[in-house]
Amino acid sequence: MIAGLPPRQDHVVAAVATTAEVLSHPDLDADMLAPWEHRRLDRIRVPARRDDVVAARLLLRLCASRFTGRAPDAHELIQFCPECERYEHGRPSLRDSPRTGVSMSHAHGLVAAAAGPGAVGIDVEPSTRRPGPMAVLRRMLPEADLEAATSQDPGPGLLRAWVRREALLKAGGAGLPLLEWEDPGRGATAAVASAAPVDVLPGIDVLPGITAPGCR
Repeated sequence: MIAGLPPRQDHVVAAVATTAEVLSHPDLDADMLAPWEHRRLDRIRVPARRDDVVAARLLLRLCASRFTGRAPDAHELIQFCPECERYEHGRPSLRDSPRTGVSMSHAHGLVAAAAGPGAVGIDVEPSTRRPGPMAVLRRMLPEADLEAATSQDPGPGLLRAWVRREALLKAGGAGLPLLEWEDPGRGATAAVASAAPVDVLPGIDVLPGITAPGCR
């Protein structure tokens, strides 16, 4: 456990950070990653993208630490794809804590992660991103979300609809409550899908989070 803080095992712990923040965190190091994770990283040729992936996996361990009360390096991350029945890709989980739901996201220097009871999904995007084209969005997003987004300023509205969809997909539950928020300081738009209430950490120093009920 870090900084003497008790675990909150009835809430999801979520965090958004920049890649640079995570990679400079004193309690996190790329050596925490498993050999199979390093093999995946070796296939990423763009250094900035590789850094994003490393940071997302480290932030996931930090959120898991805040949730379980164990040190970040005590958690063994695994991924399994039920469709091809192979490991090293697919939805992430913790081998040492299989009932803990975990999720992570990375995008252009931003990372997000979440850990909590049951299914959880998180997504983050730069607030300046504008998803499209509309023909693709119509196939991917619910019609009600598209109508709500385009009734006002379509750019931010479509982005929020996109991160909500991604969070739900990662959680595997279309009916789960959603919590979305903006992080102006980091220029991020994020969403978490979970049936449990969510603590959004104000920073990655593992201070107590801002409690908000799971809600749409």
